[in-house]
Amino acid sequence: MAEDGRASGLAGEGMSLPTGAAEGSSCLEDVEALVTGADAMAAFKAGNVEELYELLDTLGSGHFGVVKRCRERGTGTFYAAKFVKTRKCRGSLRGLGREQVEREVGILQQLEHPNIMRLYDLFASKAEMVLVLELICGGELFDFIAAKEMLTEAEAIEFLEQILRGVAYMHSRHIAHFDLKPENVMLLEKDVPNPKIKIIDFGLAQKLEDGTTFKSLCGTPQYIAPEVINYEPLSSATDMWSIGVITYILLSGMSPFQGETDAETLTNVVAGSYEFENKYFSQTSEMAKDFIGQLLVKEPGDRMTAAESLVHPWIKPLSRKQVANRSRSSINMKNFRKFNARRKWKLSYNMVSACNRLCRMKLLCNQSKADEPLRSCESDQEDEPTRPVTLLRRRRSSCS
Repeated sequence: MAEDGRASGLAGEGMSLPTGAAEGSSCLEDVEALVTGADAMAAFKAGNVEELYELLDTLGSGHFGVVKRCRERGTGTFYAAKFVKTRKCRGSLRGLGREQVEREVGILQQLEHPNIMRLYDLFASKAEMVLVLELICGGELFDFIAAKEMLTEAEAIEFLEQILRGVAYMHSRHIAHFDLKPENVMLLEKDVPNPKIKIIDFGLAQKLEDGTTFKSLCGTPQYIAPEVINYEPLSSATDMWSIGVITYILLSGMSPFQGETDAETLTNVVAGSYEFENKYFSQTSEMAKDFIGQLLVKEPGDRMTAAESLVHPWIKPLSRKQVANRSRSSINMKNFRKFNARRKWKLSYNMVSACNRLCRMKLLCNQSKADEPLRSCESDQEDEPTRPVTLLRRRRSSCS
């Protein structure tokens, strides 16, 4: 199990806001406006989770909760219990909105596929919600690949095909993930001959209803599609762009649109221009490049669908020659390891930065509470020299 809690998809974590979405604003508002009553989930048990499950070691933690290994008392089966802190009121900065958790649960309840994380049980109290999930303990796919000495395209395709199957299933049920990236592609188990892929974290996933337009400014800059940045209607094609980026990185160890800053990355994504530099793609087959080229297309309607991707000649060769080309081509492992190391470092850096921001907000809240007695003692007959200080204190309180 990944130590950062990603293995069970802590909702809302690791999410980066692109330029144009204020850091203090919430993606939830865009989503909630489009959620219907049918999408909300109400089948949470009111009892204590420990009545049915024995809580064991902590697997990971994040901004809004913690993930613990648990064992069902009746069967002895192991699961992952995700404890999510919920907001006491809509304006609170602490925890996730209950509607957001219920929406994610509603999505998960509609999905039952070998390559998608399973939801088994639900509990709720005033302060938190508990999701009992499939125990996914093989770590991230990219970490698994980075530990290998070498990897052929054919071996990489075995993993990509599983991802595509899971995504094709989602899309067939009119559900889009909207946050496909390496951190959300896990292995059920690691030390097995053929590891099984699991797609996790459905915090940004959305049911796409006919006749309904959905827009959002959420996602991680180097994996989001141009239509996200341009605040245009999103569709299942948005996920396919992300798969194109993931495939590009997997084969070369380079990100097609990564800039020095997030703003530069977003500019590159909107431009949609990229190339297959020979020093990174010298061992890559032309079929693989064609596969990527049919996904990294600016116009969403022109991208391959997940179903079409599964029958692309690179995934499903039509001749022995195509099979041989895949087997001779390999991943740029040296560069891939460098990319993965940078990626892990940035994740750690972002986590520390987020914790620091939360600490600063908590200090500001405490300062605001400390000012309350001072405000209650203030008088309208204060001397003139002290009045500006009083006004400043009041303004600071109203903005805290």
